[in-house]
Amino acid sequence: MISTQRFQRQADLVPLEKLGSIRATVVGVGAVGRQVALQLAAIGCPRIQLVDFDRVELTNVTTQGYGHRDVGQMKVAATAAAITDLDPEILADEVHDRYRAGLDTGNALFCCVDSISIRETIWRGRQQQVRAGRLFWADGRMLGEVIRVLAAADLSGATHYQTTLFAQAEAQAGRCTARSTIYAASITAGLMIHQFTRWLRRLPLDADTTLNLLSGEWSVAAN
Repeated sequence: MISTQRFQRQADLVPLEKLGSIRATVVGVGAVGRQVALQLAAIGCPRIQLVDFDRVELTNVTTQGYGHRDVGQMKVAATAAAITDLDPEILADEVHDRYRAGLDTGNALFCCVDSISIRETIWRGRQQQVRAGRLFWADGRMLGEVIRVLAAADLSGATHYQTTLFAQAEAQAGRCTARSTIYAASITAGLMIHQFTRWLRRLPLDADTTLNLLSGEWSVAAN
């Protein structure tokens, strides 16, 4: 059992008793996903499943927050080690593979992939759980300094989320690999975790949040 002492300063915002029943799945532990996983660990999520097939590259130190010693390691292994450093009582489950339809995921799923077609594949297999209110879903999208976070945990949220999926050919073109920053990824992850804690508190979710850091524009659509 994770000690409650270290959570005293978040006690009014993150209900620890509800958090104790959560098994979170993070699909993709790149720029956004790694930050999501670490923030989940910091707030005390007891079980975190990490899904990714990739290895850490040197450029990931700058944009994804990996350490120099992590270069060459599997991303899920390096992230699991970082979670253990935060709290050794947290169970970090490593899935060294691409997301597969038959994967047994948790009751909170954070979609942190960089392809709309992969998002749609994951969503297709989980949408009924979301519509039935059995799964919290958060999707973080980032292009340069434009951030979009989508959250759903019921029929209304699922219906809206479905409208945000489109053909891969319609995805915005650009050199995404040269337009990524750790600060934008951290903000994206923070917004996703905020929606997660709202769900834990049974507060209405913001179905669709867009933040343009450069222009200072912010828009929110609630469920």
